[in-house]
Amino acid sequence: MQIQLNDTLNFSRIIHGYWRAHEWGLNTEQYIDLIENVLNLGITTFDHAACYGGFTNETAFGKALAAKPSLRDKMQLVSKFGILFPNQTFPEMRRKHYDNSRQHIIWSAERSVRELQCDYLDVLLVHRPSPCANPEEIAAAFDDLHSRGLVKHFGVSNFPVGKIKMLQSHLGQNLVTNQIEISPMCLTSFDNGDLDFALEKRMKPMAWSPLAGGKLFDGNDERAQRIQAALREVGEKYGENRLDTLAYAWLLNHPAKIMPIVGSGQIERIRNAVDALRLNFSEEDWIQIYSASVGKPVP
Repeated sequence: MQIQLNDTLNFSRIIHGYWRAHEWGLNTEQYIDLIENVLNLGITTFDHAACYGGFTNETAFGKALAAKPSLRDKMQLVSKFGILFPNQTFPEMRRKHYDNSRQHIIWSAERSVRELQCDYLDVLLVHRPSPCANPEEIAAAFDDLHSRGLVKHFGVSNFPVGKIKMLQSHLGQNLVTNQIEISPMCLTSFDNGDLDFALEKRMKPMAWSPLAGGKLFDGNDERAQRIQAALREVGEKYGENRLDTLAYAWLLNHPAKIMPIVGSGQIERIRNAVDALRLNFSEEDWIQIYSASVGKPVP
C-alpha cells in the first residue's frame, strides 16, 4: 500500500483529500473517528491546502490532531499555498489571485503548520503556477522552511512540464510530486507529456478529481455512459461491479504509479478506492476504458 517517493518519503497509494471537508459537517470527535478509520484502511497520506474551505479546513483537521496527538506520527501531511480569494477568514483578500512571493509562502506554510497543530509538513506544494511567479523567491522560501524543519519535502500542483523543469533548476531540493487532474474523463495528462515526464523522472503524480467530481456517474452524459459501459465490461472479468472501484483501478494500473486522492468523508467510498488496489488490469483492459473515453478505438 505504501509507495516510495524518494529515499526518505513514502506515501500511501491512496490519498485522503480535504478539498470539500467543510461540507462533511463533522465535529472534532467525528473527525478523529474518520481519521482513525482511514488509517485502519492503510491510508496514511492526507492532502490539504491553505485555501480549502475558505481557509478553514486545516483548522478543523488540526483540532482533531490536537485532541489526539498520537495520530500525527501515523500520517504524512501535504499542504499547498498560493491561491487567494475573497473569504470570511481573510476579508482583506479582495479578488482571486496567486501569491508565490517568499513572504507569502513562508506565511502560508507557518499558518498551515499552526492550524494543523503539527510541528512540520511532510510535503508543501505550489498550488498553481503563476504566470509571473519568481522562481528565486520560491527557492528562497523553500530553503528557509526546510532549514527550520517546518517542511521536509516540496512539490507542485497543476504544473506543466516546462514550468516544473524551470522551477527545479532554481531549487536546492528535488520536487517529489506533481498533483494534477487525472480521471477517465480527463485524459489531458496522457497526451500533453505530464505522465511521460513523471515516468522519465520517476516522480509519482497525485491525481485530484479521479472520478471527475462525480461527472463519471452522470447518466445523461454520453461520454460518461461509454466509460461506464467499458468499466462494467472489464469489471465482469474480475468479479467487480463498483464503478468507482474500477475507475480507481484504471488509474492505479498506469505505470506512472498514479496516487488517486479520494475526497470523501464517507468511509465506504474510501474503502471502495482501497479495494481497487487488488485489481490488476491487463493493457487490453486499460485501453478498452481509454478508448471508451476517447470515443474511438486506438489507431
